[in-house]
Amino acid sequence: MSNSLVSKTVKTFSRLSQSLRVQLLCLVLLTLFGAIGFNLYDSFWTADATARLVTDRTLLASARVIAESVRVDEGGNAQVDLPPAALEMFDTGFGDRVFYQVITAWGSLVSGFPDLPLPAIQQAGEDRAFHGVEVRVMMLDHPVVGLPNDAAISVTVAVTHKSQYAMRRQLWLADVSKQVVLVLAASLVTILGLQWGLAPALRLRDAVRERGRNRLDPLPEDMVQTELRPLVHALNDHMERVQNQMAAQRRFVSNAAHQLRTPLALISTQASVAARETDDSRRDEALSALRTSTRQISRLASQLLTLSRAEPGSRRPRKDATDMSNAAREILEAHAEEALRRRIDVGLEEAGPVIVEGDGTMLREMLVNLIDNAIRYTRESGRITVSVRQVDGNAIIEVEDNGPGIPEAEREQVFERFYRIIGTEEEGSGLGLSIVREVVDGAGGSVLLGEAEGGGLIVTVRLPIR
Repeated sequence: MSNSLVSKTVKTFSRLSQSLRVQLLCLVLLTLFGAIGFNLYDSFWTADATARLVTDRTLLASARVIAESVRVDEGGNAQVDLPPAALEMFDTGFGDRVFYQVITAWGSLVSGFPDLPLPAIQQAGEDRAFHGVEVRVMMLDHPVVGLPNDAAISVTVAVTHKSQYAMRRQLWLADVSKQVVLVLAASLVTILGLQWGLAPALRLRDAVRERGRNRLDPLPEDMVQTELRPLVHALNDHMERVQNQMAAQRRFVSNAAHQLRTPLALISTQASVAARETDDSRRDEALSALRTSTRQISRLASQLLTLSRAEPGSRRPRKDATDMSNAAREILEAHAEEALRRRIDVGLEEAGPVIVEGDGTMLREMLVNLIDNAIRYTRESGRITVSVRQVDGNAIIEVEDNGPGIPEAEREQVFERFYRIIGTEEEGSGLGLSIVREVVDGAGGSVLLGEAEGGGLIVTVRLPIR
């Protein structure tokens, strides 16, 4: 057998083993064959017991016929005229040999084989060996009138097993044929039942395959059986989520293109102005503006990349152990220069390490956006306080500032991508809090906006500690 044929055979068996129809059929047939195997085993011993019972009844009848033919002559001696019927009842066409023995109560042989083995119990058949063959033996004691004290005689009859075994085989084979017919009928019914039962599932498969790429309307649940309706419901839920994600992606791409178009056009204009200027001071001013615009678009691109990484399913799940207190301290140190330039008082309140398991990179990005937003929107000579603590198995991170705050009516809208409060003078992309929400949701936490004491904004992030 060639390697290609072996490979095809293996692939065929692998494909069949993954088929629901084949799995159900195998399960039904294995159960059926197990039950039939037990029935055949039981029927064999039932047939054997029946054959033994028939043989024993025949042996007992033969012994009675022989016993009733015993007579006592004038000299008081027992004699027997063996009736032909006593032996002919074993003539079933299988060539059995019959042996008998008639003895008196005092052990005198009246007729038959003197060395015929005697069973231990009267009127109970036993399997014994006689002259090299296996026989079934039965003994019967029968009183005879005319013998001294009406003594009894013992009649023993033995027969070979050919007829008994033939009867057992016929009974068992008759049951086997019935079981085979039952297996074939059950297999046919199972196959037809599976074909009929799986038809709705196949229709569901075809309905899903025939749909176009953009067709995500719900499937009708009544097209399948009750047991499969949760599957259809799950498919509809999944398609609804895909629709929502596609709509979000389209909005994101549209908003991103809009946000990038303006600074790119500004960079192009500033570069053209710098190239045309002959006055050094104006050229330096144009180049400075160009550098500022470049930093802004670089930050926007960085935030877009961070937001895409924060979306569910975009990254492999990670279980980094991140000390949020230490991370907050490092990020504040990185923003210290900007805070000093704007004369903002920045403080950190912590009570020791607060370890959170999750994507360490994204958790740091969350802190970066919280602290950057606070510095960006806090007025000069303002203050910012970052607090990290552990409460009831949760990490609580609060960033409080005394900036303009966010009106209560817009506190949910600011989590939308590219949303900016009307009248905001500070430059920004409107992605900071969107990134925070995505990271917190991915970590199984929550984020809440509130009003700080004395005015300003306080952002409270709650993350589970695993």
